[in-house]
Amino acid sequence: MKRSDFLRGLAALSATAALSLGLAGTASAQASDYPNRTIELLVPYQPGGGTDGLARAFADASRKHISQPIVIVNRPGAGGAIGWTEVINSRPDGYKLAVLTVELLTLPHLGLAKFNYDDFQPIAQLNADPAAITVKADSPWNTIEDFLAAAKKDPGKVNVGNSGNGSIWHLAAAALEDKTGTKFGHIPFQGAAPAVLALLGGHIDAVAVSPAEVTTHVQGGKLKVLMVMADQRVKGFEKVPTAKERGIDLTIGTWRGLGAPKNTPPEVMARLREITAKTAAEPLMHEVMDKQNLGYVYTDGAAFKETLAKDNAYFKALITKLNIKP
Repeated sequence: MKRSDFLRGLAALSATAALSLGLAGTASAQASDYPNRTIELLVPYQPGGGTDGLARAFADASRKHISQPIVIVNRPGAGGAIGWTEVINSRPDGYKLAVLTVELLTLPHLGLAKFNYDDFQPIAQLNADPAAITVKADSPWNTIEDFLAAAKKDPGKVNVGNSGNGSIWHLAAAALEDKTGTKFGHIPFQGAAPAVLALLGGHIDAVAVSPAEVTTHVQGGKLKVLMVMADQRVKGFEKVPTAKERGIDLTIGTWRGLGAPKNTPPEVMARLREITAKTAAEPLMHEVMDKQNLGYVYTDGAAFKETLAKDNAYFKALITKLNIKP
C-alpha cells in the first residue's frame, strides 16, 4: 500500500472516530441535561377516568422533583391504541411518555393493534385496581345475584358498558359471563368515564369498570357497586362483596404505570425512574389516589417489566379461552 493511501485511510478513520465520539458526546450531553423542556404524558383515554386522574396526580406531585413541567395530553380512541401508537412512533428522547394500562397487552391479541408491550420501556407501575359491577342507585338490582338473574332471564338484554372493545373492562364482563353462564350486551366507549356517564344517563344498565371510576358518583348517591372482582374487599367499598364471596371464582382488573419508547437512552430512563420513584412517594400522590380509590402499588421498572410479560401470557390465554372477538 502506498504511504499516501495509508495516510488518507488513517485520516478517514480518525474523522469517523471523531464523529462517533462527537455524536456520543452530544447524546450524553442531552441525557445529562434531561429534561430541559416540557414533558408530555399521554393518556390514551378521555379525561375524567381513573387513568386520567392518576396521570394528573402524578404530574402535580412531580413538581418537587423535576425542573420542567409534565403536561397531560388526552389522546383517546381505539381502546388506547391511538395514544400508545403515537408515543411508540415518537422520538425516543424522554419528552413524550405514556400511561400504560392492561389494554396494551389485550389489544394485540385481539388483532386491534400491531404494537407489542416491549415497544415500551417500563418506567414504573403506580396502581392496581379490580373490576367491579356498578349500577344506578335506583336500579331494581341490589345484589350481584339479582343482576345475574336478570341477565340469565333475558340473554343479551342487560347492557354493560366498558372502555372499548378488547379493554380490560370488556374482558372482565366477558369473564363474568363465562363463570356464571350469563350473556350481556357489551357496549364499548372511548374510556371508562364516558361509559359511566352513559350509565348515569340511563342509556346502559351497568358498567364493569374499577371502583375508582365510580367513586364520586357512589359517594353522591347516584350509583351503587354490587361486586368487586378482587381477592379482598376494596378500601372505601368495604361493604361490597368480592366475587369469591359470592361463589364466583374470578379475580381480574387493571394496573397503570408509565412507559417510554423502547429506544429511549439508558441515562434518560434512569432519570425518569428516579423522578418517578420520588414522585410516587409524595404525600400529595397518595392523598389524591386515596381520594379517588385508586389502589396504590409501586414497582420499579424491572419488576413492572416482569408483570408485563406475565400478564401478557395470562390475557393471551384468557382471550383464546373465551373466544373474544373485537
